[in-house]
Amino acid sequence: MKIIEYDRQKAKEYAKKWAYLRNPSYYNYDKLGGDCTNFVSQCILEGTKHMNYEKNGWYYKNANQKSPSWTGVEFLHQFLVSNKSVGPFGSIVEISKLQIGDIIQISFDGNIYGHSLFIIEKNGNTLDDIYVATHTFDSYRRRASSYQYKQIRMIHIEGVRIW
Repeated sequence: MKIIEYDRQKAKEYAKKWAYLRNPSYYNYDKLGGDCTNFVSQCILEGTKHMNYEKNGWYYKNANQKSPSWTGVEFLHQFLVSNKSVGPFGSIVEISKLQIGDIIQISFDGNIYGHSLFIIEKNGNTLDDIYVATHTFDSYRRRASSYQYKQIRMIHIEGVRIW
């Protein structure tokens, strides 16, 4: 197995194209709890080009054949920070380590993380300096600091493992 670089620019371009639209190649989960993590997964895939089809992997075939990590906030977090196999992998980091193409997840109630944000711009080390794209509350170039939340975590995509 080897590690390749995550193409952050391609992921960002995808986010720009689809932030206010829905790619017809993917199901729209807006009416089933939200589409934010589905959108973030699509962005990550654009920059990685590799899914993980293992039992606890990260993949999308169609609306009924997808991993929980493709659309679930908590499941995406768990996959990225624990993945030792093929596909993207990452770690929880502080704000200074974030880059374009990384992810912010927020908890509105302080218990369950319920929203995923895709970083499209970073000009410093505060949430005022970070701009995101997301679905469900469709946004492009929204300041990360504009969200009301009780908890926040930041996931840096470190790379992509391939065979």
